[in-house]
Amino acid sequence: MKVLFHPDREDIDLSSVLYALSDPLRLAVVSQLHCSDERSCGEFDVPIAKSTLSHHVRTLREAGVVRVRSVGTQRLISLRSEDLEKRFPGLLPSVLEAFEPSGEKRVEGVADPT
Repeated sequence: MKVLFHPDREDIDLSSVLYALSDPLRLAVVSQLHCSDERSCGEFDVPIAKSTLSHHVRTLREAGVVRVRSVGTQRLISLRSEDLEKRFPGLLPSVLEAFEPSGEKRVEGVADPT
């Protein structure tokens, strides 16, 4: 099985994290993860193909925003909240707070995570 790259906490780069969070769909994925412990790709409520979602999850993983672990044939995705908080205190809560209350910033067709 292919080993997935996850940057160590000290190697997480602010510009990579901000780039990963700049896409509305990736931000919607992070928002949904924030409301749960971990999810498989099929559990996200996003209006895109599974292959496109996999690309977005890979971008988030390589930036250090999420962790992906394999369980059998499934890949479970979780938010690296603790690592991001240690590296960039307050960044993730601030970004999510700015994203979640505003309906106009939501991706068309993405359900409310609450």
